[in-house]
Amino acid sequence: MMRSGRHAAILEIIANKEIETQEELCAELNKRNYSVTQATVSRDIKELRLFKVAGTGKKYKYAYLDEGSNKISPKMQNLFRECVLSIRFALNQVIVKTLRGNGSNAGMIVDKLNLPEVIGTLAGDDTLLIVAESEEKAEIVAEKLNEFLK
Repeated sequence: MMRSGRHAAILEIIANKEIETQEELCAELNKRNYSVTQATVSRDIKELRLFKVAGTGKKYKYAYLDEGSNKISPKMQNLFRECVLSIRFALNQVIVKTLRGNGSNAGMIVDKLNLPEVIGTLAGDDTLLIVAESEEKAEIVAEKLNEFLK
């Protein structure tokens, strides 16, 4: 019971504030009467599958991707728009260039879309490789992803 309440509090905190470190998250939880240690917060971050994205006021902040549906939230669409520099396709591959440190974030969003044309993805620091079933399907994937940039 305590853990689920704490998890809900963490999700609310990161939705409303830019939290860059586990220590900042501990402090915010302590303000809400959750007596936690950095080790507890570290486990919570792993269980909630939080990840870091580029923030506006800080270098990076924690974010959360709801695994409950295949829909991409407006927040995730904005993340995709802000971190993607270009999308190109060649043969059956789509290459997504991102800001440094955001290849995996773009990959997580593409994976969440569950595009039927996609066989798999591989993310690096600033690049996402998407393998499609064919050249035609790679072009479709590139078109769909470019729609997110508009």
